Amino acid sequence: MVPLRPTCPDRNPRRKTRTPRSQPMTEPREAETDVPETDFQLSRQDLDAINKAIDDGDGPTLDALLEPVHAADIADLIEQLTPPRRREFLNLYSGEIDGEILSEIDESIRDEVIEQLPHEVLTEAVREMDSDDVVDLIEDMEAPEQQAILAALDESDRAAVERSLTWPEYSAGRLMQSEVVTAPGHWSVGETIDFLRGEEWLPDQFYHVVLVDPRRHPTGYVTLGKLLASRRDVLLRDITEDSFRTISARQDEGDVAYAFNKYHLISAPVVDDDDRLVGVITIDDAMSVLDEEHEEDFLRMARVSDESHVSDGPFQTARQRLPWLVINLCTASLSALVISRFESTLAQLVILAALMPIVASTGGIAGTQSLAVAVRALATRELTSANARRVILRELFAGLLNGVGLALILTLAGAIILGSLQIGLVLGMAMIANQVVAAMGGVLVPLGLSKLGLDPALASGTFVTTMTDMMGFFAFLGLASWVLV
Repeated sequence: MVPLRPTCPDRNPRRKTRTPRSQPMTEPREAETDVPETDFQLSRQDLDAINKAIDDGDGPTLDALLEPVHAADIADLIEQLTPPRRREFLNLYSGEIDGEILSEIDESIRDEVIEQLPHEVLTEAVREMDSDDVVDLIEDMEAPEQQAILAALDESDRAAVERSLTWPEYSAGRLMQSEVVTAPGHWSVGETIDFLRGEEWLPDQFYHVVLVDPRRHPTGYVTLGKLLASRRDVLLRDITEDSFRTISARQDEGDVAYAFNKYHLISAPVVDDDDRLVGVITIDDAMSVLDEEHEEDFLRMARVSDESHVSDGPFQTARQRLPWLVINLCTASLSALVISRFESTLAQLVILAALMPIVASTGGIAGTQSLAVAVRALATRELTSANARRVILRELFAGLLNGVGLALILTLAGAIILGSLQIGLVLGMAMIANQVVAAMGGVLVPLGLSKLGLDPALASGTFVTTMTDMMGFFAFLGLASWVLV
């Protein structure tokens, strides 16, 4: 028989079991129809009490206030503090930082927190973490720091983490946890349940029992729900799930998150180059990757570094944003160059200078709308080479319809407000042209960057904005020079 592989035992018997709390420690509240804003976060009263304890240097009171608070809320609290305030907090509370809290802290400040933790507290916290969390913690550390963390682990745990670190960065091998519950397919439900009940050290959370052959090749898995609902004499291989699929340890973590989202997976076995089981990826880790990729795309579309965080200082924030501002300054100069070509037209009709931003800014908004849809569709793989032509034509006609609708409004406004039907017509024709360019650019630019192997979210916004500005100014001033001058 192939034995089940248990996880490493919890080595800290003093570790607290935390329960979520967002209100002061008072009598339980009855259920309310309107959920207050303080749910799922610390209340104002709690924060005031915590701040007072920090100001007073009162460690015991701080421990008492945070003892029933969920680790995720404590991590949020640490992230929201300023660096000096964070140091004060950690000086009072560092002894209570455990693996659960450490794994919840955002990567942008995790190194800062680790540097302030006493060595014995850090090593105890690391011992409590699953192997995938330990890998996430140390993979970006320098070699001496890595060795110090690894030295705190038991031999089996250290070997598991070191094996994970041999896989490429951002791969399934780095994302997986090595602790897997396995069983042979010929075991019955009763044998499996009895074995699970007799095993002291199982993972804190697992969703499947993975079936393996004598060579540790995964052949299927059984959900815990089906295991408990089946008769004791039923064989495991007869109740496997149709959703079973393995993931290569070399697979990109973004592809793993996509597979979890598309196929509604809860967990998936990870195999090496010989198709032997080496770990498992669970839905929480896959969804974390998905959230990180969405956040990264959002920040990059805004031309902000994906390392930006609300806890960053003003100089760090300025340093992260300045390069893109300089690039935008250069692209804005192209728009200024276009305008300078129509200096004589502007001199004759000064009103044009006031009307120019209408066409350019509306085109910019339309381009951003089209761009957001295209980048999201590329990220979720809804936009592919198979349907690219249809999407491009859709954007073309959508831009044309929007342009015509806006043109009618501008023509009417020009005639009524400005008393010039010709100016209204020029505005309308320029608007149609720019709306079409904006809609097409919003989908063609990210498609082109994707074909070149570049991140569409990184530079698409700059290109599209430049296109709509230049086209807006050129179309409006060019038509004005032809029709009005």
